[in-house]
Amino acid sequence: MAADPLHLFPGKQFISTILDALETKTAMSGDLARRYLQRAAMAGIIIGLLYAANYALVAAFDAIDLGSTTLRPLGRIVGALTFGWALVFIYYSKSELLTSNMMVVSIGGYYRRTTWGKALRILGLCYLGNALGGLLVALLVRFSTLADGPVLAEMVASVEHKLEYVSAGPAGWGDLVVRAVLCNFLINMAMLLVYNGLIREDVMRSAVMITAVFLFAFLGLEHSVANTVLFTIVGLREGIDLGLAAGNVLLALLGNYLGGGLLVGFYYAYVNDDARYLRDRPPAGP
Repeated sequence: MAADPLHLFPGKQFISTILDALETKTAMSGDLARRYLQRAAMAGIIIGLLYAANYALVAAFDAIDLGSTTLRPLGRIVGALTFGWALVFIYYSKSELLTSNMMVVSIGGYYRRTTWGKALRILGLCYLGNALGGLLVALLVRFSTLADGPVLAEMVASVEHKLEYVSAGPAGWGDLVVRAVLCNFLINMAMLLVYNGLIREDVMRSAVMITAVFLFAFLGLEHSVANTVLFTIVGLREGIDLGLAAGNVLLALLGNYLGGGLLVGFYYAYVNDDARYLRDRPPAGP
């Protein structure tokens, strides 16, 4: 007896949900481009505020003096967990985040539900909106005391570390790309679990998203949008090497697409393609 393709491809609801979302994104990025930019900017604002909170928490725990040590390791855990809520806020506010859209347009491209021109328009507008939202946060931080003292020192140290990947040459570039691949793999695996219809409780959906972002923040993985926002915040306060910053973002964009667009998007588009399965399987016997 031939296998039932519905049992072979349990992610059909995930694919249909993604393709429905793609239609909305395509329409908004066309006739409603200004509103699409606003939705993307909100994601940038959310990332900016919660990423800043991450560094503030690390600085606060590091300031707790225990004599021979501090609570900095605990601060890194608490900070990463706090930043984990960024994806939850973005999802439930229906904001637009570049890195998850990489998966969406890749699945749409596989099933020929969009052209690559339209896909690039979605990604380009989304990144612009994310960056503008981050710029707004950076401007507000610049004219406040939110990032003074130890908090700013944590941000500057993080930026210097991220820029070292670029200045280190090919070995550093490879390290950065790998970290960016793993970062967006985690983000989009979380969105797959949210969209596939198997998790119905909001608490579990939130837990999945928080865990994915916590892992990328705690492990020091590279997220193109988060880096853009951080570079903008520090650049407006302390200045920054624009060439190295641009190099970091470009390599992070490449790695993020490989991790989210290819490892998750194209992979799950292929394994859920029951039409290909039915076309390629041998004909049934008499």
